[in-house]
Amino acid sequence: MFNYRMSDPSTCQFYDLFPQEELQNGERVFIEVERHSVVIFNIAGEYFAIADVCSHDDGPLGDGELDGLTIICPRHGAQFDIRSGKALTLPAVQDIPAYPVRIQNGMIQIGLPKDS
Repeated sequence: MFNYRMSDPSTCQFYDLFPQEELQNGERVFIEVERHSVVIFNIAGEYFAIADVCSHDDGPLGDGELDGLTIICPRHGAQFDIRSGKALTLPAVQDIPAYPVRIQNGMIQIGLPKDS
C-alpha cells in the first residue's frame, strides 16, 4: 500500500476539515472525505490520519486502543503505525492508507491522492 504521508504534498488534493482547536491532544475524530473513511489523531500536538479500516478483514480500526503511535485493531489485535499505516503484527500483512495532515490558517487539512 502506498504511504501517502511520505508523498510529495503537490500530488495530493488538500481538504479543509475543521479548526485546529477542535481536536485536542489525545483525541481522535472520525470523518468521511471523498468516500474515504478516515481517523485523525492529535498525539502530543502532532496530527496523523489513517484509513478507518483494518487490512486483515476490512473491519473498523479507528476505535482501537493506542499504544504510543501504534493502533491496535479492536477485532483481532493487528497493529499498525499511525504515522505510516505500516502493518506491524499479524493477522494483518498489508499496510493501510495513511494521509498527510497539515494546518493552514488554523484549519486542519487532510491530503488525498488527486486520482482518488
